[in-house]
Amino acid sequence: MSATATSETVQFTAPDGVRLCGTRWEPSGPAWGTAVMLHGGGQTRWSWKATGELLAAAGMRVVTLDCRGHGDSGWSPDGFYSIEMFADDVHTVITEIGGPVTLIGASVGGLTGITVADRFGPEAVSALVLVDVVPRYDRAGSARIRHFMRSGMEGFDSLEQAADAVAGYLPHRERPRSTAGLTRNLRQRSDGRWYWHWDPRVIDQKTLDRIPTDYLDDAAAGLDIPIMVVRGKLSDVVPEDVLKAFCERVPHARVAELRDAGHTAAGDDNDAFTAAVVDFVGDLRD
Repeated sequence: MSATATSETVQFTAPDGVRLCGTRWEPSGPAWGTAVMLHGGGQTRWSWKATGELLAAAGMRVVTLDCRGHGDSGWSPDGFYSIEMFADDVHTVITEIGGPVTLIGASVGGLTGITVADRFGPEAVSALVLVDVVPRYDRAGSARIRHFMRSGMEGFDSLEQAADAVAGYLPHRERPRSTAGLTRNLRQRSDGRWYWHWDPRVIDQKTLDRIPTDYLDDAAAGLDIPIMVVRGKLSDVVPEDVLKAFCERVPHARVAELRDAGHTAAGDDNDAFTAAVVDFVGDLRD
C-alpha cells in the first residue's frame, strides 16, 4: 500500500444545475484505478471516510459523493427524486473525473450503480460493488428503513436524543461514546432542534416506492462486469433467500458476508467491509 493519501472537497454540477459535493482521495503515487462511492438513503459521503482512505492508500483515486438531496449537495428544486436522476448525476461525475470506475454503492446507492452500469456501459463502470442490496430486496426490511427515516423528520431536542434513536434502530451496533460524529449527519436549525441533513421530500415523494425492480433485476443479470455483493448476515433487507435468488440470476457475482453486520454493513463492521472491498479491487488490478 502507499504510505499516505490526501483528500479534498470537490464539486460537480448535475445536468439540471444542482450542485453536487464530494470528497476526492488521491494516492501518494500514480493511481491505477478510480472508485466512486455512493451512500444509502438518508446517509452522506462520510459513511465512506475510512474505506476511502484505505482504497487511496492502496493506490486508487476515490470520490465519495453526497447524492442530491443529501449532505452538502443541493436539493432538487421541485422536490422530485428518482433512481434515474441519481444515475444521471453519477454519470456526470464519472464523465468529469474520467472513467471507467469501480462503483461502490450501498442500498439505494447500489441500485443507482446498477442503473449507471446498464445505461452507460463498461466505458463508465468497469466493476460494481453492491453493499447489502440487490434489485429484489426484502420489502419488509426496506419499510423498516423508511419508518426510521420518517420518525426523525420532526427533529431532535439534542444529539443525545438522536443517538438514542439510532441505537434503537441499530441494536446490534455498539453505541459510540461520543455524539460528535452525528454532526456530519444532522444540522441544528434556528429553532435549536437537530435535523437529519437530507431533503425530507425524498420520503414525502415516495422516491423509494418508485424503484423499478423488474428493470433493475434484468439490468443486473445483463451486466458483463465483475460484481460483488457485500451482505450483512444480520440484514433484513438481503436475507439468505434473497441473496440466493440474486446469485442464480447473476451467477458470476462474488459474495462477501459480514458476520456482525446488518443493512448498514459498512458502518457496522467497517474493518471487515473495507477488507472485502480492498480484496475485490486488488483482484481487479491483478
